[in-house]
Amino acid sequence: MATSRVPAAVDALLTLLRAAPGLAGASIVDGPPAVNLSEPRRIHVGWQPGADSAVSLQQEFNGAGARTRNEAFQIACYAESRAGDKDMKARRDDVFALVAEVEMALRATNDTPDAPTLGGAVLWSELTTGDLVQMQAEGSLAGLAFTVTCQARI
Repeated sequence: MATSRVPAAVDALLTLLRAAPGLAGASIVDGPPAVNLSEPRRIHVGWQPGADSAVSLQQEFNGAGARTRNEAFQIACYAESRAGDKDMKARRDDVFALVAEVEMALRATNDTPDAPTLGGAVLWSELTTGDLVQMQAEGSLAGLAFTVTCQARI
């Protein structure tokens, strides 16, 4: 019996995003960035700049008898768009387009009815919060820290 659905959910989210047609031009990264930050469009799963944790989780018993537990958790994610120009609007629009593709990947469709469950890893998942950062240094950069919130039963 698994003590948490977090590892399965993170793996499934990475798989889902790597298969999303709208994210074909973006690098999907498991965890923090490596030293090479040359990819102009990136999405990190399990990492946000300055965040204290990759995933925050809470568990409680589902009911009397203590046979199952409810688990709620938030996966820290970060999308970034960078270029060598000073066009901040283009970077901001692009980073929001990246996160829109993440949100679309998490929605159920006829082709992917189990997308919100991350392939059965959780009961449901959704994109919940976001924070935009913008910088001008050797070009323009827009980053959007966002959270994928999940509910599971273990």
